[in-house]
Amino acid sequence: MALNPQYEEIGKGFVTQYYAMFDDPAQRPNLVNLYNAELSFMTFEGQQIQGAAKILEKLQSLTFQNINRVLTAVDSQPMFDGGVLINVLGRLKCDDDPPHAYSQVFILKPMGTSFFCAHDIFRLCIHDTA
Repeated sequence: MALNPQYEEIGKGFVTQYYAMFDDPAQRPNLVNLYNAELSFMTFEGQQIQGAAKILEKLQSLTFQNINRVLTAVDSQPMFDGGVLINVLGRLKCDDDPPHAYSQVFILKPMGTSFFCAHDIFRLCIHDTA
């Protein structure tokens, strides 16, 4: 497989779709369709999760309802297997919490004529050294 020349469009399109679903509690369960039943991995604030069902379980356990998100940058790179590496930098405010910077990395892997999210790493950028 070769490098995908549409990696920028794929990356930005995926991020738009992902956050539209994630930020709407009624749509959040649909995120399960972006992951593979066995081959997807998520690291959420250091917690390791494998498989679409377990990932959905984690996402549904999040209790916040209102999300205000600002994307600072969406950087994408093509991968030699036809996949796309996406790095997101942004800020989000959930319910009454103060806004926090965050970083999220996705790796999309080709599957047929589409992609699935094979890797998803999310981390708030909180530097508490006390």
